[in-house]
Amino acid sequence: MQPNTDVAKVYDTILSIPGMNDEIKVNLRTSRKNLLLLNKVIERGINGKDSEDKSISVLETIPKETLQELGEIAAQLLNKAGLSEMNEKLKSF
Repeated sequence: MQPNTDVAKVYDTILSIPGMNDEIKVNLRTSRKNLLLLNKVIERGINGKDSEDKSISVLETIPKETLQELGEIAAQLLNKAGLSEMNEKLKSF
């Protein structure tokens, strides 16, 4: 079995754990710029790196500081959702 298949199975299992579909409230205050960029990052993740959407190339022009801030937002969201520890464990795969 290939490693990517194993990781996909682990994520599938985790996403099917009871309670994972429960709605949570996340109070997020960020700039429109960061929300737009976060949206593009999510789109890129959903579509994959080989997407034919040429507008994705805008991600390569984002300053490192902005990317760091987006990473902090993502970490805050994980923390508020109680998923930080699980995320760190998943990174080990």
